Amino acid sequence: MRIDSTKLNGACSCGRTHEMKTRAAIIESGAMERFDDYMKEFGITGTRAVIYDRNTYEAKNLVRPAADLEVILDPEGLHANEKGTAAAAAALEGHAPDVLVAVGSGTIHDITRYTANRLGIPFISCPTAASVDGFCSTVSAMTWGGCKKTLPGVAPEIVIADTKVLKEAPMRLSLSGIGDIIGKYTALADWKITHAVNGEHFCSRINDLTMDAVKAVYACCEKVAARDEEAVGQLIYALLLSGLAMQLMGNSRPASGAEHHISHLIEMEPESLGVHSGGLHGEKVGVGTIMISRLYHKLGEITDIAPYLVPYETYTEEELKSFYGDFLFPGVLDENRPDAMDDVTPEMVKAAWPEIRRIIAEIPSAEELEALYTKTGMKKTPEDIDVPSAYADRILYFSPSVRRRITFNRMSRMFRL
Repeated sequence: MRIDSTKLNGACSCGRTHEMKTRAAIIESGAMERFDDYMKEFGITGTRAVIYDRNTYEAKNLVRPAADLEVILDPEGLHANEKGTAAAAAALEGHAPDVLVAVGSGTIHDITRYTANRLGIPFISCPTAASVDGFCSTVSAMTWGGCKKTLPGVAPEIVIADTKVLKEAPMRLSLSGIGDIIGKYTALADWKITHAVNGEHFCSRINDLTMDAVKAVYACCEKVAARDEEAVGQLIYALLLSGLAMQLMGNSRPASGAEHHISHLIEMEPESLGVHSGGLHGEKVGVGTIMISRLYHKLGEITDIAPYLVPYETYTEEELKSFYGDFLFPGVLDENRPDAMDDVTPEMVKAAWPEIRRIIAEIPSAEELEALYTKTGMKKTPEDIDVPSAYADRILYFSPSVRRRITFNRMSRMFRL
């Protein structure tokens, strides 16, 4: 199976010309055995530095590519942050590779793409777990200064995804990948709702590509949990396609909405919550998707929103500082000045309300998602990711503030119910 950039690039009916920087994604059983063949096919030459962590270096069924330098990072406490990038930089000091190869899951990829951008060289993506949708990202998803940030990075030239390796990854990582994909139901709904309200640019082609992949994963989740290689291939296909959709769009809008903001908020560990979650990114997204689905369907039951609409009010500096604490406050304030909702009026929401309700109806209900998660063994409650359910309302209230982006959750600040 291949995803070919030449079939996705170019003028689109949405009015824009899309560009996929990644030339191809190859999803095959035993793909890592043919690594050099793919490098030759795409004309990628020069000295290679291959970056792993100790766990991915020892991944089952992995055929490690030939390398001029192997960088094996300590997985203990390894994150995509200042410390992780510094460890990679130290290992590369005195070397001048022509290309970097990331062999691992999300953290290794973000460290590698950040480093490749800093060095001005290309990188190759070799995921060892179908755990996140960021393998094809053009930016580095980092925790910087304690805040979730998107920092400069480069998209991989090609992706080589070996399903023989992916199916043997720790099951928790694959289930996390399912959570990340299921989150596209609410992410795409947020995009469509914003388009209906304020005319934000929307591409139906990107939406349909993403949603088709999401529905395919929804239908084969139980087979992924059984380590069925074909189903795992479908999962990594969906994750890669989601990342490529972000490339085509030029931002993360098709893949990240209110459910991701919940995950980001938990990862930032606001001072007032005092919570440290051991949940993986996709696990937190999966739990956040249930929370958002429940909220959206509840609001979607309202037939006439007009009596409940009030002008939007941004977060005050006092409440942001009280919730996030002194360390996180400056970065969060910057995300909310100006506020993404500044130009949205009650009249705009009222006019779009029938369409908003139709969009919400397409999201699987919280009960449907809980049943799916139960069948596959996924984490489904805040407690499952080390967050007390008592904090759910505060998380829903403050999570829109982590990113300057309109979501229906952020819009709901205009409702007085």
